[in-house]
Amino acid sequence: MAKRSAGILLHRMRAGSPEVLLVHPGGPFWRNKDSGAWSLPKGEYDSGEEPLAAALREFEEETGFRPDTSALVELGEVRQKGGKVVTAWAAAGDFDVAELRSNEVELPWPPRSGRTATFPEVDRAEWFDPDAAQRKLVAAQAEFVPRLLRALGLD
Repeated sequence: MAKRSAGILLHRMRAGSPEVLLVHPGGPFWRNKDSGAWSLPKGEYDSGEEPLAAALREFEEETGFRPDTSALVELGEVRQKGGKVVTAWAAAGDFDVAELRSNEVELPWPPRSGRTATFPEVDRAEWFDPDAAQRKLVAAQAEFVPRLLRALGLD
């Protein structure tokens, strides 16, 4: 069975144009990766957990912010290259990226050393216009951007 992940694509309007919030994964593997490395705030969940509850939990863990859930838009699912299925919702809201507070993860580091080090799960967040977001996102997740624009009537 494929791993499942759920997330929230936060969006806002600036000067009449949409922007979406993306996060960059922390840790040494991702340090110098940019295009195709960003993601919507998301995380894996177990079969007994509701995907939306997981999406909200993961958004808060990765950003330190809880989005408004009064007008969520379902964006459906995508399957990433490795087989993981990602389910997403969109939420309107604003977030000051300077306020980012991510949880931390422990990883083996340096490789094959037998030691571990702690890194932020997300090392930065940024707002992007739709075209830039599609270039920055992991390939499969880029599909969520046009789905959001269609849902907002902006396609």
